Amino acid sequence: MKKEYKVRRDFVYDRLVAMGFDVVKPGGAFYIFPSIRKTNMTSFDFCLSLLKEQEVATVPGTAFSEFGEGYIRLSFAQPLEVLKEGMDRLEKFMEKFQ
Repeated sequence: MKKEYKVRRDFVYDRLVAMGFDVVKPGGAFYIFPSIRKTNMTSFDFCLSLLKEQEVATVPGTAFSEFGEGYIRLSFAQPLEVLKEGMDRLEKFMEKFQ
């Protein structure tokens, strides 16, 4: 599973970078915390809009303190096929910010 999580992490990280997110590749766990500051949305509004428009669930950074504002938390604990679909939907959602 450790190898599989590395594959999933690298896939999600690479997709986020390709979409223009500022993000640090995590060294452990199965979450990634990209910045959404370029969207000029709060983390709560971003997550709610993404859920409503693309049915992708994320967690607002503010769930982890006020210092998390401007970030969202994504899990990459799902199978790669599910992650691909989620990243495709996130990419479609992000088109409106370009």
